[in-house]
Order: sequence, then C-alpha cells, then structure tokens
Amino acid sequence: MPDDKKKKLRIKPIKNGIVIDHIKQGKAPQVLRILGIDEKFGDAVTIAMNVPSKVLGKKDIVKVENRNIKTAEINKIALIAPNATINRIRDYRVVKKKKVVLPKKIIGMVECPNPRCITNKEREPVRTVFLVRHADPLILICKYCERQITL
Repeated sequence: MPDDKKKKLRIKPIKNGIVIDHIKQGKAPQVLRILGIDEKFGDAVTIAMNVPSKVLGKKDIVKVENRNIKTAEINKIALIAPNATINRIRDYRVVKKKKVVLPKKIIGMVECPNPRCITNKEREPVRTVFLVRHADPLILICKYCERQITL
C-alpha cells in the first residue's frame, strides 16, 4: 500500500468548545446554520465531511472553538442527525459526551406543509406540534391535522 494511502486525516484538537460527531453525511452545513455560525463567527470552526465511519458508512464532524450548545440546538440537530454525539471539550479533553435524543414531540421547530392546518392560519397563534412516528427515516405526524411528513 502506498504511503499516502496509509496516512490518516488529522484534525487539530480544540482547547475549549464542542465537537459534534456522527453527523449524517452531508448535513454539516445544516448543523452550522442551527448553531448560527456564518462568516462573521470569530472563533475557529473545523468541518470534516464524508469521513469514513464504521456505523454510518460516511459521516460529518463539526468542531467549534469557544462555543457552548443549548438544549434547543441539540433538539434541532437530532432532527437532521439522530445518531450525533455532542462532546464538550475543556483543556483539550472531553469532559462530557452526550448522544442526541430525538424528543417524542417536536414543538415549534417544523412547519406543517398542510395549508389548511390551524398552525398556518394567521388569526390562530398556534405553535406546531409534531409527534415522532419513526426515527430513521424521520417520520412526523402533525398533532392538529394528522399530516405525515418525512424529513
């Protein structure tokens, strides 16, 4: 085997921040949007896409220096990457590792595609509520109109 085939991808470790691992292939840009990270973000962000994975075949990884993560962000990430893990890093060490958990109810994060659903009526200030029917592929049911959607 040639020497360049033996080389492994090396990603610089971060001192403090978060590492989101086991993201579904191609979903790293969506994770960045969920975290509100754009070209104005001042700290280092590392994105690895299409990395070999024994479990997923290929996966994405996102590392963000000096950033914490909120529960609402974790719930949104669970919608697009139900196998993701969140690693909190302090002084180059993993201090907490947590697998995302898809909530049984998705409240106010997904719009119902049914134009006749009460959640889409201007005079009815009703937040969407979707019940999770199946996790992978993600199938949701609107609590109000029972419309099924697949994400």
